[in-house]
Amino acid sequence: MDLLALADFNLVARHGGFGKAARAAGRPKATLSRRVAELEANLDLRLFERGARTLKLTEEGRALFERTGALLTELDETAKAIASGGQSPRGRLRLSAPLLFSQTVLGKLAAGFVLKYPEVQLEITTEDRAVDMIDEAYDLVIRVNPQPDESLVGRVFLRDRLVVVASPKLPRPHGGEPVPAIVRGSMAGAESWAVTTPEGKSRLTAKPVLSLASFVMVRDAVRAGLGAARLPLSLAISDLAAGTLANWGQADEFETTLWALYPSRRLLSARVSAFLDYLKAAFPQGTPEELAAYIER
Repeated sequence: MDLLALADFNLVARHGGFGKAARAAGRPKATLSRRVAELEANLDLRLFERGARTLKLTEEGRALFERTGALLTELDETAKAIASGGQSPRGRLRLSAPLLFSQTVLGKLAAGFVLKYPEVQLEITTEDRAVDMIDEAYDLVIRVNPQPDESLVGRVFLRDRLVVVASPKLPRPHGGEPVPAIVRGSMAGAESWAVTTPEGKSRLTAKPVLSLASFVMVRDAVRAGLGAARLPLSLAISDLAAGTLANWGQADEFETTLWALYPSRRLLSARVSAFLDYLKAAFPQGTPEELAAYIER
């Protein structure tokens, strides 16, 4: 198989068209088109469906792209590392991370990483949805309690848990009386929150009065005294220590775990390995208290 033609095919597939690929690489569009056509002829496969204005990978083309793209990247990085006499991380590293972790941690973390590895071009996008790593060309994703995915491998690097908190001025209800609640996400009807305190387990009837998009916003609204909320301990711990929030108990929810994930079919590049090691060094124990201390630094 012609590796140059395969590389041109990956270039076109990654950019979603001959024109975009030609502009990105500074090469003639006709050359890329000819190379891909030669590869299709050699493989006796159609790799792209060509429309008047669209270009779409066939099933065979997608399989070839997924299985060869990372290998070509590794070959290129290996050649550059050998040429430079070392394995220093370099090149673009694309990362997707959830909103809260990005808001509270990733600014400092990313800056420290790039200061340590200046030859890495780190690009971070923030969204809570589960991005498609292959289609969207991410090298690494951080996810909260991810669903099992056979195409991804990774490691837990942080653990957190939810606590029910409120302003000290807000009286805790008794006898099933509903409490005004601030929730993250959609606001439905009354909710029942299971809570564990030193005295035992109990339930709170939470009546949502405000719905917000992020836990940082929820915390600020709780500080204002509007109602109670379930917050990650790492986000609430400094307020609890200062007495600006009161702890009503641990929410009986599944433990929150943060995972760093990457495609299992890919060889682990030097830049991904370096970022994983940097995460581990930042949170060696992976506890909520450790995360809170990092946020407050």
